[in-house]
Amino acid sequence: MYARSDMPISFPGLFGDWEFNPSTVAVNIGNGIRWYGIIICLGLILAVLFCCRRAKDYGLTEDNVYDMIIWQIPLCIIGARIYYVLFYLDLYRTADGGLDVGRMVAIWDGGLAIYGAVITAYIVLKIFCKKKGLSFGAFADLGVMGLLIGQAVGRWGNFVNREAFGGETTVPWRMRLWTSTTEFIEVHPTFLYESLWNLVGLLLIVFVIAKARTFDGESACFYFIWYGIGRTWIEGMRTDSLYLFGWKLFGQPVRVSQLLSVLLVAAALAVLVVNKRKYPHGREALFVTKKAALEAQALKPSEEQEPAPAEAAVPDAAPEEPNGK
Repeated sequence: MYARSDMPISFPGLFGDWEFNPSTVAVNIGNGIRWYGIIICLGLILAVLFCCRRAKDYGLTEDNVYDMIIWQIPLCIIGARIYYVLFYLDLYRTADGGLDVGRMVAIWDGGLAIYGAVITAYIVLKIFCKKKGLSFGAFADLGVMGLLIGQAVGRWGNFVNREAFGGETTVPWRMRLWTSTTEFIEVHPTFLYESLWNLVGLLLIVFVIAKARTFDGESACFYFIWYGIGRTWIEGMRTDSLYLFGWKLFGQPVRVSQLLSVLLVAAALAVLVVNKRKYPHGREALFVTKKAALEAQALKPSEEQEPAPAEAAVPDAAPEEPNGK
């Protein structure tokens, strides 16, 4: 089910006849600078600024964040595109069954998948931390807060594009979209559900999970559990899901995001349980704690170092004898 991007959006159960009709293009240059891209960039900027501000709480620096983001931005875009194309491959086939590479790389025509970006971010972060000698778990704990910010803000790009919505409904907060100039549908605003779900997840990490961490990677585990549960629920409402090559389970097509969400929740729960047993309390195992201890030790004078000998006193010169006259 698709909605027209040039028709107004309204919430008749909340605001009556009030309508909002944003253009998907902000600036008509070249292929157009779209609001979707601007909103994604805004989410990215807010995420980076937030992570820079919180970096020291995880034993990291602002430079670590900036160095990391230089690699993450282009590679995550590529990963998100590859993930989308892989599961929508038939859209990029030519009449003779080949692949239209030009359309596959035409990212300006739309087609990104958040899980592709998340998987790529995990791989890039793993390599980056190994090269720089940083804690992967600590950086992941910091990074998932940036992810939640980016996802919460980025979903509003779907709102402008009239996409990522759910099935038809009569709930008071239903969203009205037009499929033609004369026909409309009233649907679940699933973009809003996911945006709010991510915002709540961020607040829980900042004010609860981060303060109770006993091992590096704990906040990351919570992220995959929280986001996975929410995405499994919300994905079931959507009408534009990616499906797993036509496979079926219990007579229903398998939604890729739902399957991946369930697997990630299970894996994150296993990691969380194992590490909570290993580090049940205290912050001694955290990278930031170990780093602070090393820095304090480096500043502390060595106990084995002997005090420098006092400078030898120079005896007073003997008084001169008076001349005998």
